[in-house]
Amino acid sequence: MLDGHLLLGWLSFTIIVHLISLPGPSTAYFGLTGNEPLSILPLSSQPDERAGKAHYKLCDRLKLEKKQRRMCRRDPGVAETLMEAISMSALECQYQFRFERWNCTLEGRYRANILKRGFKETAFLYAISSAGLTHAMAKACSAGRMERCTCDEAPDLENRKAWQWGGCGDNLKYSNKFVKDFLGKRSNKDLRARIDMHNSNVGMKVIKAGVETTCKCHGVSGSCTVQTCWRQLAPFHEIGKQLKQRYETSIRVVSSTNEATGEGEISQTQSQGQQPPSGPRPDLIPRTLDLLHIEDSPSFCRPSKYSAGTMARKCYKDKNCEAICCGRGHNTQSRVVTRPCQCQVRWCCYVECKQCTQREEVYTCKG
Repeated sequence: MLDGHLLLGWLSFTIIVHLISLPGPSTAYFGLTGNEPLSILPLSSQPDERAGKAHYKLCDRLKLEKKQRRMCRRDPGVAETLMEAISMSALECQYQFRFERWNCTLEGRYRANILKRGFKETAFLYAISSAGLTHAMAKACSAGRMERCTCDEAPDLENRKAWQWGGCGDNLKYSNKFVKDFLGKRSNKDLRARIDMHNSNVGMKVIKAGVETTCKCHGVSGSCTVQTCWRQLAPFHEIGKQLKQRYETSIRVVSSTNEATGEGEISQTQSQGQQPPSGPRPDLIPRTLDLLHIEDSPSFCRPSKYSAGTMARKCYKDKNCEAICCGRGHNTQSRVVTRPCQCQVRWCCYVECKQCTQREEVYTCKG
């Protein structure tokens, strides 16, 4: 379970981005995979901005590429949705890696340097970013925040059980189209670009795989003569959990040439000492939902250009201190904390709590 104060801290800030120039593959990136450092800044429009053009200013603050800026400006709801996607992806990344050596450090040069490499952490950033944008856009459509899309009416689904499609389904069809156009196409000639595109697609496919049909019964005395049904996305926390599992099983790949066609293919690397296959090996071809990386990750134990290391990082004694502290041991500090407790709702309408004091131990990694 997350510490309440830690969870509150994650949920209480909002993220906006600004652009700096960094070398890398030339393509349209966004969010945690963009070339911009993340900063905690207010997202509200300035008072003197005209209501009809306020979203222009938000689009400009994001420092998007030309095509992305045009897509952002053409619908007033896009800018806020992009902001929400960035924030949602960042929070979920930090939540999923809260017990790891790499705790999804997104500040400054660390993220920028990771994005220059083909680590499995890079793969996760691409997947969670595209998933966040897909999820946020589909939800924005169903919430009525967009001018160019509304609810998903699911016309392609069969009414096998006298279903009456109603309610307001999350519009995944529009969202997928928007995200593909927004991120643009990448070159298939460069291995790194192909891997980035694959990992972005994994994020979108995990969203699609998590769509569920929600139904509400209608009929006399509660009978289910007719069901009103709509499609709904899985909670984004569940999406983050699935992508974290795929991160754990990420496959290292290399580029090879198909002798029959002469075209480049992506194949799984061989274990050390293993003989290469004499013929086609389907089991060495990564599946469409596998995250892929092209080089091994650093340990993240000591300060480097990829992370600040784990010195002084908080850990949990019986859960992850040994792993996070990289065998260096941990310090134990005892402190007294006061928190609200034994809370009761009083008429009407407030919550009354006592203040309870207790001693707790905090564990941090040694240097």
